[in-house]
Amino acid sequence: MWLTLILLLIFFAICLSQSRADWGGIYVNWLDGLTRILCKVLHRHPGLILPLPEHGPAIVAANHVSGLDPLLLIAASRRPLRFLIAAEEYHRPVLHWIFKAAGCIPVDRQGRAEQALRAARRALEQGEIIALFPHGKIHLDTDPPRPIKAGVIRLAIWTKTPIYPVRLDGITAQGQVLLAPFVPSHVQIRVGKPLSPLQEIDVLKAELTSYIETLQKHPH
Repeated sequence: MWLTLILLLIFFAICLSQSRADWGGIYVNWLDGLTRILCKVLHRHPGLILPLPEHGPAIVAANHVSGLDPLLLIAASRRPLRFLIAAEEYHRPVLHWIFKAAGCIPVDRQGRAEQALRAARRALEQGEIIALFPHGKIHLDTDPPRPIKAGVIRLAIWTKTPIYPVRLDGITAQGQVLLAPFVPSHVQIRVGKPLSPLQEIDVLKAELTSYIETLQKHPH
């Protein structure tokens, strides 16, 4: 029993030592470290690569192919990311407390998404980082074309916040949610140059769509 307790304490300390973002609580910071270890060991994650500002707001927008995607973005950032996630996922048993502690913002996809956008806008105005998947749900490259949601564009323009487009590739369990984090991958993460919010809505939307869907053809 004592040996088990000692091993658990060592494991806790190791995960905590690998944390690179301060989420405001020891247990959430521990999960940050655990996420980075999981992504590095099981998915060959390259480490910190998101060129986010040290202070102030930013929006991270990526393609969405699996349940592993949020973990990959967390492991690529030195700052906490506040994710917009579907309300049904936010309220999933057991995981709800983690999503709440991490500051995730639930999105009601049954017609009340404006509440989530207002919460995200307040977070940006307070200098936080919002992360989201603008296709709105898992969308594989082999799926029929799906337009990105306009919410990310509105947030950027409202708050004059740049969008950092991210392209995720190399994920083995594409299309899977709960299984994906535990299936080994060799991920590739490409980040495009920040997109200025000081442009027309249609132009910004087109640029973001191009980056997250075909960034591998336009590396920066």
